[in-house]
Amino acid sequence: MLNVGQGHRLWFEQAGRGIDALVLHGGPGSGCKPGHYDLFDLTRFRVTLLDQRGCGRSTPNAAQDLTALDHNTTVHLISDIESLRTHLDIDAWTIFGGSWGSTLAMAYAQAHPGRVRHLVLAGVATTATRDLKWLYGDIGNIFPEDYDAFCTHVPKISTDPADTPARIRAYATRLRDPNTAQAAADAWCAWETGIFGGDINAPGSRFADPAFRLGFARVVTHYFSHDAWMEDDQLLLNVRKMAHIPGTMIHSRFDPSCPLRGPWELARNWPAATLQVLGGTAHSALDAEMVTAIRAATDAIAG
Repeated sequence: MLNVGQGHRLWFEQAGRGIDALVLHGGPGSGCKPGHYDLFDLTRFRVTLLDQRGCGRSTPNAAQDLTALDHNTTVHLISDIESLRTHLDIDAWTIFGGSWGSTLAMAYAQAHPGRVRHLVLAGVATTATRDLKWLYGDIGNIFPEDYDAFCTHVPKISTDPADTPARIRAYATRLRDPNTAQAAADAWCAWETGIFGGDINAPGSRFADPAFRLGFARVVTHYFSHDAWMEDDQLLLNVRKMAHIPGTMIHSRFDPSCPLRGPWELARNWPAATLQVLGGTAHSALDAEMVTAIRAATDAIAG
């Protein structure tokens, strides 16, 4: 556990030896999984997994304690990564980020470009306003049944995708109220999984745990109701700050969560980066097709 102050203690763990690498999980609020080690050859990488503030095995956890959302912003997470790097006496590391983790990885790289040797990003998310509007609004045109249930839970907000920011804020409010929190978490997570054909009650899924659903939904709505404390399109506008850092982006053409336009625009403006477009709908870094592509990318770095 790494004590980063302000009441937060962060879980981290390591496996392997060799090139230092850090895994930044998605969500925000999902926590790391042992499967993240499969993205690396542990005979050539020393891999660090970090559970971000408020989730996983870090404390406090948002499922049990709303103080987990205090002092919990993107700026804090960037500072946490630097604190961990210093604690481990690492000069610079390769960083893998999936989904929200790709947003955080790029934000960290732009803040501390001298501490990043290589970026590997999958299911690339920029957390720009248009992308949040897509995920929690526009894509409802493709999944009208799930979208109707998602919107019905906050009936005072219209189903118009233009009202997406208000919808996210309404969920965040309900998730802080003990009388409505679990039902809101269930509805939010049903939407998050439904667009991938999933079910929150599927055996073996972390979403089958009501406590996980509550913590996850609280953290993600806390971040997205504040636009992740970033200027709109901040990562693309500041891409020059990491232009020299070698990057590998892996993204599915039909990813329902994050449109390909985001990583496409990044690749056009990031000279040292390449974009690999997969043909399917995979988004999670731990989907089989993603694992294969990511492992090939990290093997190339070590090679």
